[in-house]
Formats: sequence, C-alpha cells, structure tokens
Amino acid sequence: MSGELAIVLGILGAAVVLFVIGRPRSDAVALLVMVLLPFSGTVTYREALAGFSNPNIILIACLFVVGEGLVRTGVAQAVGDLLLRHGGKSEGWLVLLVMGAVGSMGAVMSSTAVVAIFIPIVLRIARKSGMASRRILMPMGTAAAISGMLTLVATTPNLVLNSALGYAGYEGFGFFDFTPIGVVVLAGGLAYMLFARRLIDAGQGPRAANRPSLGDWATKYSLQNRAYRLLVEEHSDLVGRRLGVCADELGKAARVIAIERSSRFARSVMRATADDVVEPGDVLLLDMDAEGFDIDGFCGRHVLKRLAMSGVYFTDQARDVGMVEVIVPSESRLVGARARDSVVLARHGLFIVGLWRGAKALSDVQDTKMRVGDTLLVVGPWAGIFSLQAEEHDLVSLAMPVEADSLVPVPNRALHALLSLATVIFLMLTDWVPNVMAGLIGGLMMGLFGCVTLDVAYRSINWRALILIVGMLPFALALKRSGGVDLAAQFLLHYSGDWGIYGQLALVFVATVTLGMVVSGTATAVLMGPVAISIAESLHASPYAFAMTVAIASSAAFMSPVSTPSNALVSVAGGFGFADYLKVGTPLTVFSLVVSVTLIPILFPS
Repeated sequence: MSGELAIVLGILGAAVVLFVIGRPRSDAVALLVMVLLPFSGTVTYREALAGFSNPNIILIACLFVVGEGLVRTGVAQAVGDLLLRHGGKSEGWLVLLVMGAVGSMGAVMSSTAVVAIFIPIVLRIARKSGMASRRILMPMGTAAAISGMLTLVATTPNLVLNSALGYAGYEGFGFFDFTPIGVVVLAGGLAYMLFARRLIDAGQGPRAANRPSLGDWATKYSLQNRAYRLLVEEHSDLVGRRLGVCADELGKAARVIAIERSSRFARSVMRATADDVVEPGDVLLLDMDAEGFDIDGFCGRHVLKRLAMSGVYFTDQARDVGMVEVIVPSESRLVGARARDSVVLARHGLFIVGLWRGAKALSDVQDTKMRVGDTLLVVGPWAGIFSLQAEEHDLVSLAMPVEADSLVPVPNRALHALLSLATVIFLMLTDWVPNVMAGLIGGLMMGLFGCVTLDVAYRSINWRALILIVGMLPFALALKRSGGVDLAAQFLLHYSGDWGIYGQLALVFVATVTLGMVVSGTATAVLMGPVAISIAESLHASPYAFAMTVAIASSAAFMSPVSTPSNALVSVAGGFGFADYLKVGTPLTVFSLVVSVTLIPILFPS
C-alpha cells in the first residue's frame, strides 16, 4: 500500500468515525475532508473544491427552488392532504402511501428531485397529523433509493453502467431490465419499513419547541362553540346589503371575521369590512361571544345555512384564517380604548377575540378597556396579520402559531407551479437538455410566474445538505489516483475465483455497497463498473450480470447518510446520523443482496 493510499484511507476512516459519533456536524466534517484531502497529494485544492461547480449540485439547488414553489402555491399541501386523507390516522398507511408515491415517481425522474419535492410534503403531513416526521422521512428516503432499481433512467449509476457496457463492446441494458429486481426489493422494502419505522427515535416531533397552535389558543381563551360558518342562500334578505348593516343587527353578540367567496376558478377568503356587499353563495365566518344569542333563529330569519365545522374555532380554515398573540405596550394608542372600537385593528381587517390579563382570560372582551401589558388574541385573514406585524407599533407580536409555517402565500399560482414541475420532468425524460438545465429552467419559470421571489429562492436552498454532498465528492478521485480502485479489483479477482457465480456476485455487491457508504452512488458506479466487467470477462461469466449487480448495489444506499444526495437531504431534514442508517438500513441491504444474487443469474445467465 502506497503512502498516498494510506493517507486517503486514514482521512476516509476518520470521516466515517465522525459521522457515526455525530460530532462535529456532518457538513463540518465534509468541509474538513475538502481541506485535508489535498495533503494526500492525490487531488489539488482546485479539484477538492470542484464540487461547488458540479452540475448535480446546481441541479439540487434548483430543485429546492422548485420544491419551494410547490409549497408556496399549495401544491405540496394538496398532495399532503390527499395522502393524509387516504392514510387516515394510521402511520403505517401513510408510510406505505408515501413510499409508493416516491418509488413510482423516482422510477421515471431523478430521485433527488422527488426527495426535494416530498420533504416539505412529509413535514406538513407530520405537522398536521401529529405523527413523528422522522418515522415518515426515513421510509421516504428508502423508497427514493429503491426507485433507482426500477428502470434504466431512474438513477445516474444505471446509465453509467449502461455506458460502461457499451465502452467494453457490449449492448446496453433495456429500459425495463432492472424492473424485476427492483419490484421485489420495493415490495420487501415496503413490508420491512412498516416494522423498521418503530426502530426510529421519534425525536422532538413535528412541532417546534414552545410553538403554540391555533387549537392551543382556542383552549386557552375558551373559544369553543364560538365559531360558525353560515352560507348565504340565493333568497336571503342579506344579499345586496352591506356588512355594516348586518353588524348592526348582530350587535355586540357576534362579528363577521371573514368572508369565503367563490370565483370562477377558485375560492378565496376576504377580510370583512363594513362596506362589503353580501353576495349569494358567500360563506360568513362568524365569531359569537355572547351567551343566549339565537343562532338558529338568526339563520331562519335571513335564509342562511349552517355549515359543518369539525375543527375548533376555524382550525379547519387555518390556511386562510389565522391568529396571533399581541401585547399592548405602554406607548400604544389602544390603552384605554375598548376592544370593539379598535381602529388600528379594523384597518387590517382583524378582530380581538380573547384578552388575557394577569393569570386568566377575561369575558365580555368587546367592552373591556385595554391596559398596558394586556395580551390580546387577534383573529382574521393571514394577510391582515402579516400587515399588522409589519406596519403597526401600537401592538407587539408575541407568538405566531405553528400553522403559519404551512401558509400558502400565492395559491392562485398553483397551476403555474405544476406547469413548471411538468416542464422539468418532461425535459429530464426527453433528455433534450442536460438535467441541470432542466432544473434551472424550472426554477426560472417559478420566478417568472411569481411562485417564488429571488429572496425566497435563495432562502429555500438547504446549504447544509449541499456542503455535505460537495465535501464527499473528491473521495472518488482520490481513491482512483492513489491506487485504491486497482487494489480492490485485484482483491476481488484473487478471492472470488473459486466461489461460483453466486459467491462472485455477492462479493462484488458487498464491495460496491461498502465503497458506496462514503462515495456517491454515481462515483461508485464509475469506479466499480469497469472492475466488475473485467472480473466477468476473466471468469468467462455474463458481463451483464456483474454490471447489473453493481447498478443494484449502487442504489442500495441504505446504510449511510452521505452515500447519495437523496440520503443527505433526508438526513439533514430528519436529523439522522450514521448510526440511524446503519441500524435501519443494514437488514434491507442484506435483503437486496439476497434478491440480487438469486435473481440476476436467472435473468442474465452466462
């Protein structure tokens, strides 16, 4: 063993140890690798930093932007709600649905793209269902890895092995040559993750520490049974009347918080002002804080229909109607004013529905005069809440609910976001332009259509995950130049000669998976492809069997958070370490090995 190879292996071993113990952070370890590898003499500093200009890194950054566009327009939320609706309250069903969706999409497009799109979807599902996001994220990442085994174009290593066969003078693989193996592994992976998810520590859970929810505030301020949704039917005498007139009849007993109004293409929630004219089909969101008000009689007199509400105090409408806790500072103009007379809040279309003073919530809030230090619960459309925070100095915001993280700032751009995503997928499938250009086009379309702004696009990129991926890229070049690859080939040829076809394929599989734990799947395929084909020729075996083994093993990236960009994204989003991947991924890797060694000799006989 040369001195250069010893240094490279030493750095590699140290990196693995640091990944396992989790100190320092994984992205910091990646930065250390970039700094130390040039000292081995196998790569230059320019080559160690070349990952920052790698097209795949730029592609991943662009896919973050595309994913953010899907979140901001409500597409991701709609997919999450669909999965949650069909999955119900069962974590197992949700795991199966998410894995099935990711596996299916990953078979025809970049698994990294699928993961980047599904991470916000999974986080929303976890937040809305109360389930642990980590127990859905890990299965999702597993399905993304397995999807690379389903078709020729599912992942780059497959194409690398296909090219290696052509370079060696053989015909390439067919589009569905991978499918029989991939389907078996996917079925086994689905069954296994139903059990293995219980091995994953739930962690802190989907809710951020000390962040209240709308439901928490509804309980704190006793808002139960105060919210109503009233449909204005066609013959209602309120049609054509201004809300101010309606408010006079309601008196201080109730207030119209907002109006749901349907247009030709979408439904929107409007702030309620005294000058708004009621239209047939409007849905009035009503807050009623006075006991004894005859809501059924009011509906009967004005031909209104009460609509069902399953959540507490408009939590079902949390995408449109929000709350915020604010405090009255000493210099506020609201000091001494009654809540019902708050011109400041009326300017933003907001209403006070709760007042906390001392150690309790007060009743008869509307006639209470506000004091310095009072905590107010304000409700209304999210646009009004955000404008209140940005413009007003009479109130100081104390807390925003967790539901604010799931807002849809531009819901009217959902079709544009879908068009952008469809364009990216179409360009990736047709191969008219490089994948990185497809990602750039998709990101630019998101900006052009107003789905994201430049500032939002920059914030959406997960730089920690990108640094982790970039830092591990130079290892492939260092191992090749230091003689590590040639040494591995000699070792495999020396020990596999008498093992038979099953033993030889198993050894190639294990060698590929071992290398793939610290080197990206693409780099592993580049390094191991020629080695595997050379071994097959030396043993007079089928080169397709050995090339297929390397391809499947390159996708069997279940035991390391740094083996693929997809794993890196999931590990950062879920806070997973090396130990988590080893614990959950080892049995599935063994299963993939057994399936490959059993089926490949049958599908590709010598």
